[in-house]
Amino acid sequence: MGLAAGSSRWPSCVSHAFLLVAGLLILSNMPCEAQLSSSFYDNTCPNVLSTIRTAIRTAVSRERRMAASLIRLHFHDCFVQGCDASILLDDSPTIQSEKNAPNNNNSVRGFEVIDNVKSQVENVCPGVVSCADILAVAARDASVAVGGPTWTVKLGRRDSTTSGLSQAAANLPTFRDGLDRLIPLFSSKGLSTRDMVALSGSHTIGQARCVNFRDRIYDNGTNIDTGFASTRRRRCPVDNGNGDDNLAPLDLVTPNSFDNNYFKNLIQRKGLLQSDQVLFNGGSTDSIVTEYSKSPSTFSSEFASAMVKMGDIEPLLGSAGEIRKICNVIN
Repeated sequence: MGLAAGSSRWPSCVSHAFLLVAGLLILSNMPCEAQLSSSFYDNTCPNVLSTIRTAIRTAVSRERRMAASLIRLHFHDCFVQGCDASILLDDSPTIQSEKNAPNNNNSVRGFEVIDNVKSQVENVCPGVVSCADILAVAARDASVAVGGPTWTVKLGRRDSTTSGLSQAAANLPTFRDGLDRLIPLFSSKGLSTRDMVALSGSHTIGQARCVNFRDRIYDNGTNIDTGFASTRRRRCPVDNGNGDDNLAPLDLVTPNSFDNNYFKNLIQRKGLLQSDQVLFNGGSTDSIVTEYSKSPSTFSSEFASAMVKMGDIEPLLGSAGEIRKICNVIN
């Protein structure tokens, strides 16, 4: 039956249809917020992941230490103005490079590996894949190359056109840090205390310079094994400036394999850096270290989860930033 004369009521089906169309029009006019996605390059550069994986395997097979360096490079990038490849930029008239920051200078490495990967990716699909995404994927592939966990890397980051040199000192941990700085620093990046301990476990691979652990092995403290300190003193003389660049493995048991021995070392008071040993020194993180030392699977899975969370720190998305052609210079 039709509407009575003068009635303002519409049939319910017409009313619902009108509301649906109106709702769709409103949604269509709302800005679409870009997000990271593991399938970001599926159509635009389908071979990017295999290209990066092959290059990283080659680099790590040449030098096992490079695995630790690439994981650390991604970490130091993300903690300073987000995961935007700003750490890769060289000095220029408009850029003060983060490479010159005290926590990076003569410390972070692997830039030539990333440059090589970028070159190979550009040959496959020019102008598509960001250096920031290459850093994130390289860290994952480096972990796998030394027997560590894998994880799904979300993609779609863009590269910064600025450097964060002025922010580096305040946003990067140092080898002298205690829990009173480490926990709030990681929390400010959206990472929990468990995330912080898990990420510290990347020190199961890699090496440190004498200048960064000299104080610890000579301070005769109660939180260091005396035999361990004696061994490390052989290649790290007491005098500053003498042997500063001599290297020692962060994990003295299996320095080239990604495992949970790092945490076992801490329980034995054999952490090389002060910022390592503070994780097991009568504080709030002792129980996490103990848990990881007993369960390699728990450590591996939580390390992988923490790496995913770290990769989410303040990425540039959509039309922000750029896709650099060469990673160490802005376009």
